Amino acid sequence: MPLIFSPLILLISLLIGCLYRPIVSENGFVTGRNDRILLLTAHPDDECMFFAPTLQALVKAPVEQPTFHHQKIFSSAAYKSPTTQVYSLCLSTGDADGLGETRRLELARSLDILGVESSDRWLVDHPELQDNITSQWDPTIIAEVVRPYLLQHKFTVILTFDFQGISSHPNHQSLPSGAAHLVKSLSQVNADTAPRLFTLVTVPLVSKYTGFLAPTLVKLDLLLPHQFKWLLIPFLRTFDATAGISRIGAQPVFVSGIPEYATALRAMYAHQSQLVWFRWLYVLFSRYMWVNEWVELAA
Repeated sequence: MPLIFSPLILLISLLIGCLYRPIVSENGFVTGRNDRILLLTAHPDDECMFFAPTLQALVKAPVEQPTFHHQKIFSSAAYKSPTTQVYSLCLSTGDADGLGETRRLELARSLDILGVESSDRWLVDHPELQDNITSQWDPTIIAEVVRPYLLQHKFTVILTFDFQGISSHPNHQSLPSGAAHLVKSLSQVNADTAPRLFTLVTVPLVSKYTGFLAPTLVKLDLLLPHQFKWLLIPFLRTFDATAGISRIGAQPVFVSGIPEYATALRAMYAHQSQLVWFRWLYVLFSRYMWVNEWVELAA
């Protein structure tokens, strides 16, 4: 009988081991030279529903950097240099249901849990940037709203949604256009003042809801030598349908462990007004509670 259960016990131990330790791929956007990183979101709760693995990795203190096989991997706690500053700018109060003031307070509690300092976060209530699930925001207005924050704090990196917006929300989809518009305008005046722009990769539906399997698959993808990649199930890896190549290992990848996932859950719990049944399903099964993959956009 013990022999029958041995493979199962080994599998469970491997899974727990993969889930517990957070890691970050080496090819990232922290240089260690006065990095000032802005997370640009559309609504309160975006920060924990989609970006928690990245935020938690960036706000932690440095530790020793382990190396696995051919590729150097950081633990998420190793990613922040002493000069890294993390900021958050949310472009609406999420007032679609008249709960703007409530959601403002919920966002503050969530960012407290995720470790973003109160002096380094802002929430905007602009008449042309209101929570709306049927229309996109004007990129020029987004650029003009973000510009004064960028000029004052001299961000070196902007992180935001990609053009699919993860959930196809039009407000999410507007952010990369607005950020790209701002970066391009700054580049034309002085390339040295323009930050790098990274967008969070929208994965195929079959990958989006792999839940706790996602970090295990991504870690195997990061750690396995190239000749063993075929061992992974291709449709469970992040796949770029446009370029036809996997993004894993080529762009920054943040993978949470169990403690980080628990922190993300606590941050989500701060958004009491949003805790309807389908959001509970989301936090249980979403890849983005565990894994963030990024791609840099050219100016």
